[in-house]
Amino acid sequence: MSERIELGLFVFMLATFLGVEVIRRVPPLLHTPLMSLTNAISGISLVGSLILAGSGRGMLATILGTVAVTASTINVVGGFMITDRMLRMFHRTRPAPRGTT
Repeated sequence: MSERIELGLFVFMLATFLGVEVIRRVPPLLHTPLMSLTNAISGISLVGSLILAGSGRGMLATILGTVAVTASTINVVGGFMITDRMLRMFHRTRPAPRGTT
């Protein structure tokens, strides 16, 4: 294996391990703000993948950019759905006004 591939795999494995450890240790109170931050990062990757898909740098770049756009879009939409669901868990229901049944 070339040195660049080994370095790339090392960085990928280190980032994966670090990401799992960081997410695992987040207290439940911080899940919603963390999801909002993750959605923002996913939005940035969506913009980058749109740029790559439309850059005209060849068929491979266009295909990889399209795959990245699809994956980023799924990630952003799913993240917003999860954030909305979590926020609804904290929403208090209003008690019925007195005198009505």
